[in-house]
Amino acid sequence: MDALNKPIMEFACKIAQEIEAKAILLYTDLSSDLPMAEDNKTCFDTILVTRGDAEVPKKFRNSGKVLNIPDVNLTRVGQIKIAITKGIATGLFKSGDKLVCLTGIPKFGYVDSIMIIDVGKEFEIFTSEKITDIIENVYPEVFNAVLNIALELAAQGREGRSVGTIFILGDHEKVLQLSRQMIINPFMGYQEEDLNILSPSLKETIKEFSAIDGAFVLKDDGVLVTAGRHLNAALESKDFPKGLGSRHIAAAGITSVTHAIAIVVSESTGTVSLFKNGKIFVSIEKPVG
Repeated sequence: MDALNKPIMEFACKIAQEIEAKAILLYTDLSSDLPMAEDNKTCFDTILVTRGDAEVPKKFRNSGKVLNIPDVNLTRVGQIKIAITKGIATGLFKSGDKLVCLTGIPKFGYVDSIMIIDVGKEFEIFTSEKITDIIENVYPEVFNAVLNIALELAAQGREGRSVGTIFILGDHEKVLQLSRQMIINPFMGYQEEDLNILSPSLKETIKEFSAIDGAFVLKDDGVLVTAGRHLNAALESKDFPKGLGSRHIAAAGITSVTHAIAIVVSESTGTVSLFKNGKIFVSIEKPVG
């Protein structure tokens, strides 16, 4: 597909230079036929986006930074939103950055679209004065791990059924003060080293407990504090973002009075929404069909 990829890549580089872009976002499963310079470099600073356990193609391994997104069914826009959200969390992107995103259909293996993203305009949190520290008190790797699990739950459900749940990350002491336990804490009595979300062995346990009403609460370093937590904090009704269900209202409320971040999986739509300071700063929609 070099006949198609070459002009697209050249055009993407021209656009990036013209708008003074931060980088070009390139998906590795679309990059096998992309033209490279003699020194195996692209024409512009490139950030690679990998899916699941996919390896970075050899010719791109020394080309720069890598963002990993879960290998689940997502729209093109959804893939871009996840990649940029993770880039913001890890400090790669900030307000004012412009990105050129190359997308396509993975099974065809070539690029067919170019999207221009202005980070400051696309993400709601950047419309406020507090344009930094989206996850100010949460380790980036913890944020990434929880977001991956939320996206997998949204896409796959649990045992053939749709599920909805809330993950509350950071500022756990204040979150506990503003919530109450609905069930016996399933994580009580375990050592902290056995309860870290970064442990792959915990993923299935978390997915199993996602069927429980209430929220997961995690420390900033990823230690699971509890599940089945009812969040008491709520915004005044006039301050509710319109069209939100009870989980989203609870997430907006708790993040409005704490420094926590909330990740909500909608049972009805499969949309994953991220809250900070009482507002949604990004929503990732589940593909239809």
